[in-house]
Amino acid sequence: MDGWTAPVIERGSEPFVAPERQMLEGWLDWHRQTLLTKCAGLTPAQLKTASVEPSILTLLGLVRHMAEVERWWFRVFTGVSPDLEDIYCTPEQRDGDFENVADADAERDFATFIAETEEARAAVRGVDLDHIYRHPANGTEKNLRWIYVHMIEEYARHNGHADFLRERIDGVTGD
Repeated sequence: MDGWTAPVIERGSEPFVAPERQMLEGWLDWHRQTLLTKCAGLTPAQLKTASVEPSILTLLGLVRHMAEVERWWFRVFTGVSPDLEDIYCTPEQRDGDFENVADADAERDFATFIAETEEARAAVRGVDLDHIYRHPANGTEKNLRWIYVHMIEEYARHNGHADFLRERIDGVTGD
């Protein structure tokens, strides 16, 4: 990991005119890429920096959290892999994705994030947006369309956090 920095990625454009599925997938991918763009070029130490005190939030924590969220909504909730365990969180430490970054391997965590987004895409490829899933614990029903909208909202919120974190680390701002 010595000398590793978060990779610079090519962020595509979100779709302006497209069918609904393509629009939802395009916006979700754009937000996934935006999170990685906010991290690009930073060292592991910078990614682990809680730069907006007193919050413990870090860019690496956000990447880890979104890997967990991708896994849960697209593979566990949908029933594709219902028995998958959390990656970073435990019943004893529900916020392990955010809290346990000091000794984390940033390069490995970025690879995990990429793998989870690829698995998420595969899990719902070809599934109709109106397909209804039942929450494994409380039984509430949500369709795939709702999951896409929720994920876009989740990324949009956390990408706003990433803006503040990155600016405080090295002054870089972006759209």
